[in-house]
Amino acid sequence: MEVIVAKTAGFCFGVERAVDKVYEQIGKTERPIYTYGPIIHNEEVVRDLEEKGVRVIESEEELKALSDGVVVIRSHGVAQAVEEEIQALGLPYVDATCPFVKKIHQLAAESGEQGKVFLLAGDKDHPEVKGILGHCKGENFTVKSNQELVDLLKNHPELRTKPLAFAAQTTFHAGEWEKCLETLKKLCTNAAVFATICNATARRQKEAKTLAQRCDRMIVVGGRDSSNTAKLRDICAEHCETYLIERADELPVFSAGLSVGITAGASTPASIIK
Repeated sequence: MEVIVAKTAGFCFGVERAVDKVYEQIGKTERPIYTYGPIIHNEEVVRDLEEKGVRVIESEEELKALSDGVVVIRSHGVAQAVEEEIQALGLPYVDATCPFVKKIHQLAAESGEQGKVFLLAGDKDHPEVKGILGHCKGENFTVKSNQELVDLLKNHPELRTKPLAFAAQTTFHAGEWEKCLETLKKLCTNAAVFATICNATARRQKEAKTLAQRCDRMIVVGGRDSSNTAKLRDICAEHCETYLIERADELPVFSAGLSVGITAGASTPASIIK
């Protein structure tokens, strides 16, 4: 059996940076450590941190109940109101938001200040998107596909001539983004486009497609709640039979002689891939 592992598989810069920041706190403080939301979308990593005493809090109510401790903001980022709440409580905190996501926060805020409608390509239920929209200061919309963009412009024809700022969730499907851009060019007269899909995401998606085209089967390793992992699964599934797994014990049994490609989401540690 031929097994090919994607060179781009595994932790991206933003995820590795966030995880490192939590482990740094474990080694330098006696205070309780909390992450606002899971630091990344990987159960193995979150479980290991929990075993070392790091607790996940999921809401502002839990945040307000803290009397002591260090808060680490997750890699996906949070809404501006959450950042301000942490500061108002006087709790020491570490901002582990991916720098690429922080740039979109700034873009979302500036767009509203400039009177532009902020339009985001992404999953409205994803924590990264919720955090981005929590920095908007004006009218904003979210679309998760080109078809949703077409429908939005049909239902809100006034957007075709309004000044728009169009950006994407860092892990948005690169192919779907290109379709959205074509729609904008055809239907909108005053849209500023910002290429905010992370370069690591784009490279990973491109390599996954290439591998899937040459392999009989694809294994995508990563958390089932991970947006970028789901995108990889969808891309690979267009070309060959694809399996999304979180752990080695979920591996299917393959027939001899097959070629199997392996890629992994940005939140998947090298140890799990190995």
